[in-house]
Amino acid sequence: MTWTPDDVVVLAVKSQDTERAARALVAAAGPGVPVVAAQNGVANERTLARWFGRVHGLCVMMPTQHLEPGVVIAHSAAATGILDLGRFPSGTDDVDDALASAFRDSRCESVARPDIMRWKYRKLLNNLGNAVQALCGTDLDSEDALAALHLLTAEAERAFAAAGIDPVGEAEDDARRGDHLRLEPVAGAVRGGGSTWQSLARGSGVETDHLNGEIALLGRLHGVPTPANARIQALMTEASTQGARPGAWTAAALLAELRG
Repeated sequence: MTWTPDDVVVLAVKSQDTERAARALVAAAGPGVPVVAAQNGVANERTLARWFGRVHGLCVMMPTQHLEPGVVIAHSAAATGILDLGRFPSGTDDVDDALASAFRDSRCESVARPDIMRWKYRKLLNNLGNAVQALCGTDLDSEDALAALHLLTAEAERAFAAAGIDPVGEAEDDARRGDHLRLEPVAGAVRGGGSTWQSLARGSGVETDHLNGEIALLGRLHGVPTPANARIQALMTEASTQGARPGAWTAAALLAELRG
């Protein structure tokens, strides 16, 4: 392949595979190619910036399902997804504007945002429940599941405050989602679960180290206890390593485990 100055790479691998992908990409394309991290978590952009001078963050909100090779099912009946993006660590440029326009032409909502990492930190908060869903199944509305999620997010908010991180507020995030993401069955089938649930179902490895593990890392760096996030990170590693299926835990048992 011959790379040109107009090429842009949209990186959509799971966070645990980012460094390997970055090393292969820089060997092939060189450090000047713009790279867009269309990934969960907040560590990918910093990892990519070790090799690339033009790194962009993309906040992915897209309720799809991928359980078998080559098959992706989009469950949103309004926009297919919301794909806002911006430069890392801040700002926007022509790449963001061009990609946002292309995404809008593809039935996705997208705008260029100079503070994209604040949006990705809000998405990180929302993703802390991925492990709860993967371990307990798709029902997150039980009292025990909600209590487990509250433990995880409360730790994260304290760690963010200690680290000086100011994510977008919940109300602003809700307003951005608006009516754009409206889940509907496809061919009579409802979406089985979120991305971590799907990874566990596929047996393909999970990115919890870069979700709940990010909170555990921030806690250790800033002296904030985050035992629930550290524990669910370990439980997800165990489940993935042992080939467990989603729903192996009850919400009550998980809550007791996270409370210690």
